[in-house]
Amino acid sequence: MGQRAVIYCRVSTADQSCTRQKDELQRFAERAGYEVLGVFMETGSGVRVDRAERRKVMALAQAREIDAILVTELSRWGRSTIDLISTLQELESYRVSLIAITGMTFDLTTPHGRMLATVLAGIAEFERDLISERVKSGLAAARARGKVLGRQKGERPKSDRLAPKVMALVAEKRSYRWIARDLGISKNTVAAIVQRDKVRPSLPS
Repeated sequence: MGQRAVIYCRVSTADQSCTRQKDELQRFAERAGYEVLGVFMETGSGVRVDRAERRKVMALAQAREIDAILVTELSRWGRSTIDLISTLQELESYRVSLIAITGMTFDLTTPHGRMLATVLAGIAEFERDLISERVKSGLAAARARGKVLGRQKGERPKSDRLAPKVMALVAEKRSYRWIARDLGISKNTVAAIVQRDKVRPSLPS
């Protein structure tokens, strides 16, 4: 029996279909000797934070019920370089590999896969630094123009909008780190939402 794997497919719009991705991945799995335990298909932009099917796949990885995740290309899985590295690091801690059949393959059981992950981690850190630099530069320019910064009265912050999703994941016993990575917010923001709702579950953080 081969390694246990799941297939993950994603398309951006409702008028597209995951069928081609699924068929390609099933053929690849058969050739490579993977035992496919399930197929997860999702419709939505890669930047969306609410990707329920990907959360299910990560839950299987966390439970050590799979050895690999099969995708046609990395863009089907990661929202950004930073998101990709975050999930790769989490998958590595579960000893689960992300296998893309086109482009880069992050088989974290091999030296080559770990090397690629390390290189991409450096790129992600550079990307974070650039984003931080652009934000600081933009704030300085806005202040110079006399713009009033900060949340204005009546505006609803992102944390308020995401609070129901955060609390739902807390109820599922997800860790703060897992929730932060999945929703694209910081672990401190997750903790603040939980504290604001006066819920303090005993979760790994």
